[in-house]
Amino acid sequence: MVSYIDAADAPLKNTGQVRLYGPEDFAGMKKAGQLTATCLDQLVDIVKPGVTTQAIDDFVFAYGEAHGALPATLNYRGYTKSSCTSINHVVCHGIPNDKPLREGDIVNIDVTYILDGWHGDSSRMYPVGEINRKAERLLEVTYESLMLGIQAAKPGNTTGDIGAAIQTFVEGHRYSVVRDFCGHGVGKLFHDTPNILHYGQPSEGIELKPGMIFTIEPMVNTGRPQVKVLSDGWTAVTRDRSLSAQYEHSIGITADGCENFTLSPAGLHKPGLSGD
Repeated sequence: MVSYIDAADAPLKNTGQVRLYGPEDFAGMKKAGQLTATCLDQLVDIVKPGVTTQAIDDFVFAYGEAHGALPATLNYRGYTKSSCTSINHVVCHGIPNDKPLREGDIVNIDVTYILDGWHGDSSRMYPVGEINRKAERLLEVTYESLMLGIQAAKPGNTTGDIGAAIQTFVEGHRYSVVRDFCGHGVGKLFHDTPNILHYGQPSEGIELKPGMIFTIEPMVNTGRPQVKVLSDGWTAVTRDRSLSAQYEHSIGITADGCENFTLSPAGLHKPGLSGD
């Protein structure tokens, strides 16, 4: 059985209990989430052919520092960068380096800032120059699957309803949902209970209650869902080398739906396509 607990009474570690947060906590999450979203907005004009992912990572660190925030990934379990940059067939946790981006690449940039103790966690896909229609369609479907998952995130529904909404839409377009990674509780902790699977059955899983805060972050492949982690211990790639895409928001369940903490202030959540 999953138990729920007032966040104010819960120790600052993952106990397996689902924390229920209050209005002040939601305000803290929105502040952190909006800083992350604004950083991701700024990257729209930075991501272009010839730019290295290390240069992107340097910007993420400097932007956070200028706004009193630290990147949650920096020195997290030995990870040495301020963001994750996942290109083409890299599913997630790509490590920034000095290799320049190329025309036609697609790259996911995942940023989590810690601001006043709260974690603002979000990621977006960026087209590098002109991309082909196959890649563009993958971005559209992945983004829409995230938004359908968010629509299902409301009191009385379950985590399975979120997963089912995403899986049904994705597989209806003959793509596959990665099963090796999932969304997660977030707040004062980077990764907390509950896990949010991006596949599943309606009405199964944990009941959603007002005050819950978590990420939804589907990873979608044009080919098969299987992934493998490279020898660096972080970089996850598609086993069949097919293209992969991901979008992520941090949300909080409210009395009648959910609040999205990481919406783009400039309507740029879907760069190169339409806005929010």
